[in-house]
Formats: sequence, C-alpha cells, structure tokens
Amino acid sequence: MVAWKNLDTLESYKALQDTKGNVNLTEAMAGQNGADRVKKYAIPMAEGLSYHYAAKKVDDDILEKLASLAKEAQLSEKFQELYNGAVINLTENRRVLHQLTRGQLGGKVMADGVDKREFYKKEQEKIAAFAKKVHAGEITNEKGEKFHTVVQIGIGGSDLGPRAIYLALENWAIANDTLKMQARFISNVDPDDPVGVLGGVDLAHALFIVVSKSGTTLETLTNEAFVKNALADAGLDASKHMLAVTSETSPMAHNSGYLAAFFMDDYIGGRYSTSSAVGNAILALAFGPDIFARFLEGMAAEDKLAAEEDPLKNPEMLDALISVYERNILGYPVTALLPYSQALSRFPAHLQQASMESNGKSVNRFGEPMNYSTGEVLFGEPGTNGQHSFYQLLHQGTDIVPLQFIGFRKSQNEKDVAVEGSTSQMKLCANVAAQMIAFACGKDDENPAKRFSGDRPSSIIIGEQLTPESCGALLAHYENKFMFQGFLWNVNSFDQEGVQLGKVLAKRVLAHDTDGALKAFAELLGI
Repeated sequence: MVAWKNLDTLESYKALQDTKGNVNLTEAMAGQNGADRVKKYAIPMAEGLSYHYAAKKVDDDILEKLASLAKEAQLSEKFQELYNGAVINLTENRRVLHQLTRGQLGGKVMADGVDKREFYKKEQEKIAAFAKKVHAGEITNEKGEKFHTVVQIGIGGSDLGPRAIYLALENWAIANDTLKMQARFISNVDPDDPVGVLGGVDLAHALFIVVSKSGTTLETLTNEAFVKNALADAGLDASKHMLAVTSETSPMAHNSGYLAAFFMDDYIGGRYSTSSAVGNAILALAFGPDIFARFLEGMAAEDKLAAEEDPLKNPEMLDALISVYERNILGYPVTALLPYSQALSRFPAHLQQASMESNGKSVNRFGEPMNYSTGEVLFGEPGTNGQHSFYQLLHQGTDIVPLQFIGFRKSQNEKDVAVEGSTSQMKLCANVAAQMIAFACGKDDENPAKRFSGDRPSSIIIGEQLTPESCGALLAHYENKFMFQGFLWNVNSFDQEGVQLGKVLAKRVLAHDTDGALKAFAELLGI
C-alpha cells in the first residue's frame, strides 16, 4: 500500500539531519582521494550517458541514509503507480501519462474508455504519415510548391520543450543530412515576436502549427490571428498553411481552417509534452519521423532506468535525493544548470519551467501547509559563456549554489580549429573539468579578493555526443528527477494553479473591469 507522507515525518529524513558537515569537498576532491571518488561515485545512464556525483557533498554514510529515505518514501512504488495509470494529479483528478508516449512500462492504461498507449501511438503514426507527405511534396502550397519552413505557435510547454529539442538537434541534423525543414517559434504575445519571426520566413513556403490543448489560450490565439493576417496580406489561404495540435474536444479539433489536426489529452501536462504531439509534429517535420522515433527511444530507455528500485543504480532517483538533501538539509535554494554544449542553449529554460512549475508548491498533495522548503530556483546558460557572466557569484558569492554540468566528448560535427595546440572541443571539455575542481577545491591566497573558498558542490552528466537518442535520455532524466523530487516533498508536481491567477486578472484589465492598484497600473501601461 503506497502512503503519501510529508518529508519531515519520515524517520530516514530525520536521520539525515546530523550529516550536514560530514563532507568537505576541498579535502575530499584533492589528490588521489578525488580521483578515487570520481571512479566510485558514478552511475551509467541510457544511450552512452553517465551521471557523476563525486563532487557532491555525499559519502557512503549519507548515500546509505538517502537509500533508506528512498525506500521509506516508496519512490519506486509511487513511480509504478504513476506509469500504471493511477490518478496521481489529485488537484485535477487526472492520470499522469507522459511516459506512455514513449513506451509501456507497466500494464494497459485505460482512460475514458480508450487504451491510452494505442491513442498516443495512433497520433504518432498520423504525424509521421503527414510529415512524409510534406517531405515528398504530396502536400504542398496552393502553387504545388514544397514547404521548407515550419513555425510553431504556442507558449509555455507548447514552446519551450519543442524549441529546446529542435535547437539541440539542428546542427546534428545538418551534419547528418537529415534536416528536412527549418523550424521557427512564436510564443510571446508581444507583437515584436511574431513580427521578428515572420520577417525572416517565406510565407508562401511555410507551415504553421498552432498548439493549444483547450483551443482557447489567449496568447496563442492572438499570435495565430497575427499570422493569419500576414498570410492574407500576402494573398495566401491560411487554411492551406496551418495545422492544429489540440485536444479532441477543442474548437480547433475539427475545423476546416486547418490542413490537419493532431491530438493530445489532459493526462500530459504542457511541460511534459515534448514527447507528445506537441513536440512530435514540429520535430518530425523538421527532422523526419524516424529521427523523432529515435529521440523517443532514448527517452524510453531512460524511463526504464528510472523504474530501478535501487537508487544507487537509478540516476534520476539519486539525482533527486541529492538535490532534496541539498535543499532541505544543506539549505541551498538555487541550482544552476550548466550545459557545456551550445546545442543545449535553451535546455535550461525548458527545465526551469519543468522544475519550478512542477515543484513550486507550498501545500502538500492534499492541500495542507508544509513546514519545510520545496522546489528549487533553477537557472542556467551554456558554458563557456556563463563563465564570463555569472560564475563570479557562483565561485565567490556569499551563497552556495549547487551546480549541474552537462558535457560531451565530441561535438555534433567534424568541423573544428586548433589554436595554441588544442581544438575548440578540447578547450570546451577542459573548461568544464577545470570548473568542477575549482568549485570543489577552491584556492587559497593572501589577498582575500583572490581567495576561493571551494567546498561548492557539483555533478555532471557526460556523454559521447548529443544525438537524438542521448538527447531523449537527457530530457527523460530531468523529467523523472523532478517527479521523484515531488514525491519526496509530497507535492503535486503535475498541476500549475500558479499560472492561472495572472490570466484571470489580465482578462479583467482587458475588459476594463478594474479598480484600485490594478486599475492604476493598467492606466500607467496605456490600457
């Protein structure tokens, strides 16, 4: 029987309280001891990735206590409940089925009289067939000419994940001659966003994907109207250029204004929807359905690891346990995500939403206030750019910020240049290795301004190369990590009520139904 309990009621959590000063990284990572830790504290992941946590403030005793916490919190059993179709999202009385889009971990999941795995597979097949027809020139514009650009119109989870993955794989696709169509994205209701995107798009040869589960998302519908006006001004029939990704019950679902409609459902939240039709349509059109299938294979392989009961063999579970230890025992509220890969330039932005929208809650899953911190402030930029930006605070600031690095041994293409005896890729990898040791070990100096205290924790995920498979595994790692964090904190990681209040008030402003400070601010902004 699965029991959902607050973190501070668990005996194994209480046993962690006296471990706060057990590990000094400046000492632990120095010399041969550090080399031994690097070999010891690592877990294989799927698709050639591996999770390394030697530079985290843990030792065998802490890891044993974290394993006890995982067992007492029933993390493995709760994941089984989720993927077998239990109603995990209590706030909205919904199942949580995003893993089902990439494989069937458990038994058949029936909802609304439908086999949900078959539903998701059917939509994938529909999208694949459509994409192949576009690429073959069987679906064309009014003049019989092929489309060569696809533009996604969406916001939040309908934008961040698909955009991050497109950018992650764009150069790989170019290098491997599988880029079928260029992709662009419109998300912000600020008119400068669509103007900027449309100014660089050949409208006559562009497809537009409108993504809205409800078919009523105000920002998305506004940007859709912006695009339709641009198409009309160019003398083009919008219905020949637009697709819908929506629910089967939305006003967009069976609408002659779209070339085709592909469906999602309420059991997949926006921030977890990249593996659904939300990401599938644009990524299959951009790279080909076979490449998207490989991306899903990577996600499925990592999901299987997340089902492992032993946290020392489960990289997602251990990453979550260590991060909760840092948040609730060591008292670090902020985490930096630092991919040393330009291809992952928007990956931190996507994971920022996935983490903070999931676990930024102050009541537990039953609506009761909690007496401990939850969630983490997540931010980041790719290295080495960040080194010349905010690393100053990370190295010498008054607050300790745990770091999560990502690095690859090889770039996505063969082009490189050697300067002063080393290539660009060698310099990139040298920098991430150096940063981890600099944060852990620091540097003493007689001048306090040049002193680095060290003892600042980090982990790293290392892979051979960022490919569709490893990209999928990487995304699934973080999705599952955030899930396990939520289980530990006993919050509902799958609702997002915090998004709604601002929408309601914005509608009041637009309807001129305001008073007090809301009215005053609206007037200052010219409304």
